[in-house]
Amino acid sequence: MDRLIYTAMTGAKHSFLQQAGVAHNLANASTLGFKAQMHRFQAVPVLSEAMPSRAFVVDASIQDVFDEGPILRTDNPFDVAVDGQGWITVQTPDGGEAYTRAGALEINVNGVLQTKSGYIVAGDGGPISIPPDNNVSIGGDGTVSAIPTYGTPNMVNVLGRIKLTNPPETELIRGEDGLFRLRGGGIVPADENVRLASGNLEGSNVNAAEAMVNLISLSRQFEMQIKLLQTADQNARQADQLLALSS
Repeated sequence: MDRLIYTAMTGAKHSFLQQAGVAHNLANASTLGFKAQMHRFQAVPVLSEAMPSRAFVVDASIQDVFDEGPILRTDNPFDVAVDGQGWITVQTPDGGEAYTRAGALEINVNGVLQTKSGYIVAGDGGPISIPPDNNVSIGGDGTVSAIPTYGTPNMVNVLGRIKLTNPPETELIRGEDGLFRLRGGGIVPADENVRLASGNLEGSNVNAAEAMVNLISLSRQFEMQIKLLQTADQNARQADQLLALSS
C-alpha cells in the first residue's frame, strides 16, 4: 500500500511543478527572445534496506530549449535579431557579462546603447555612446554607425561594434533576470561569424498551442495521481475494517 502512496505522492508533486514550468513558458509566449524550459522526470529507486522496492519521481533536469523564435519585421533601426546561432552581449550590474537574444535596443538618458530591460550593450571597446542629432544604423556584423542630421551630408561615423558571441549552449545557464551566463562564470570571446538582421526582432520560441495542450495533459495527470492517493486511503480503511472484524 505504501508503494502506491509513495509513487502517487511524488508523481502529483512533480506534475504540479511541471505545470508551473509550462505556465511560465506560456506567460512568456510574447516575450522577445525568450527561450522555453523543458522539465524531464524519471523514476528513482529509494536506496534503503528498509524500503528496497520503493521508487519515487524526481525532477531529473530543467533543460532550456534554444530553438530560434520567429523573426518579426519592425523596420526600427534600433531593433536587431540574431540571424542563426549566437548571442548579444550585455554588461551586468556586477561588472560581468551576460547574453541575450532580445534585440530591442534603445538609448538611455546618458546616450548609451542599452536593451529595453536597461542592460548596457557591450561593445568592442566598452559601452557604445550615441551622440545626439544623429541617424543610427546597425550593420550585420554589429557595427553601430551614425550619420549627423546636420553639417556634412552622408558623413558616416563608426561608433563601435556590438559584441556578438556564440558560446556552447550546453555551457549556458539561465539567471533569475532571464539572461544567460556561462556555467561557472567567465567571459566568452567575440565571434566574427555571428550576424545580426537590422530592423527585425526575434520572438519567443514558445508554441502557445502546444503549451496549452501540455498544460491540460499535466492537469489530468495531477488529478489521476490524487485519485490514486484517495484510492490508497480507501483501501487502507477497508483493510482496517476487515482486520477489525476478523479479530
